[in-house]
Amino acid sequence: MEKQKTNLSLKNILQNKKVVQIAAIAGMIGIVIIFISSIGLPGSGGQEDEEKAKAAVASADYGQQIEADLVEVAQSIEGVGRAKVFVTMEDSSETVYLENKDIQTKEIAPKVRGVVVVCDGASNPIVSARVIDAVTKGLNISSNKVCVTKLAA
Repeated sequence: MEKQKTNLSLKNILQNKKVVQIAAIAGMIGIVIIFISSIGLPGSGGQEDEEKAKAAVASADYGQQIEADLVEVAQSIEGVGRAKVFVTMEDSSETVYLENKDIQTKEIAPKVRGVVVVCDGASNPIVSARVIDAVTKGLNISSNKVCVTKLAA
């Protein structure tokens, strides 16, 4: 008996054209909202995406600058000769803003994960020790993050 009443009232509601139209409009609005949220509105998140791209470029530039500086320093150490340097970064740079504001307070440089120095004088343990010392002190990293090896002829 109760089931029949529910079926009859549901039929009555669905026969009412206004109710069906409102339900259809609400459904369409829901679909549009879901679609817009999945693709994003123009300008929404654009600044954030742009900042991430700038951070990635800044991180790459930062890494390349460190490599260039380390090559210059390494080659100036007696006995090193020619040198090549490869630096890996732990993550990209991070920008810190004031809470709920667009005012940048500071930018944190990415951390160095490891350094490889390939040089002519690496077979000499004294030269290798000097290179490791220069890299660890210059970048404030531990010696287990630095590898010094001989450059192929």
